[in-house]
Amino acid sequence: MKKIVIIDYGLGNLRSVSRGLEKAGASAVISSDPEAIAAADALVLPGVGAFRDGMEMLGPIEATVREQAGEVPVLGICLGMQMLMESSEEGGLRAGLGLVPGTVRRFPRVPEMKVPHMGWNTLSVPADEPLFDGVPDGSYVYFVHSYYASAPAEHTMTTTEYIHEFASSVKNGMVYGVQFHPEKSGETGLLILKNFIELD
Repeated sequence: MKKIVIIDYGLGNLRSVSRGLEKAGASAVISSDPEAIAAADALVLPGVGAFRDGMEMLGPIEATVREQAGEVPVLGICLGMQMLMESSEEGGLRAGLGLVPGTVRRFPRVPEMKVPHMGWNTLSVPADEPLFDGVPDGSYVYFVHSYYASAPAEHTMTTTEYIHEFASSVKNGMVYGVQFHPEKSGETGLLILKNFIELD
């Protein structure tokens, strides 16, 4: 069984993510210890809250996360996905981890469209992405976010429509990010987590 480390940097629904991974068949450990992170078979970077706070609180273990991103699969969830990107407009332009090309932008204001984007929405799923193996096109997942990732097409796995089309999941090598919450997305979310666990 793979040892998955959920990175604890002070933000994120850690227990919910841990339970989701365990249901999907992983041995999940929550840790902020650089040695544990370096010894993991895969890493999960969850997060809820502001981009600036996330990057500041990640501080002491940022270098370890960067190093491991080229060695083992990494999955960023919600704010964790946004932190994988090069930069974010939230709170002024701020640098992210730079592990996935692209920028995080705020949804524009549109009459009768609420921000944050909250609730169930669909994924446009391509046929050849291992993270979404067995996930039908149009599957519903659960979102809560006011900012979205603008990523090049070659780094976009799925797209979703809300106000406009945006990248609802991204990738770069072994680094993956999902804007939605798989741990809150029922059987579809569990399948995505299972697929992540099984990535080589």
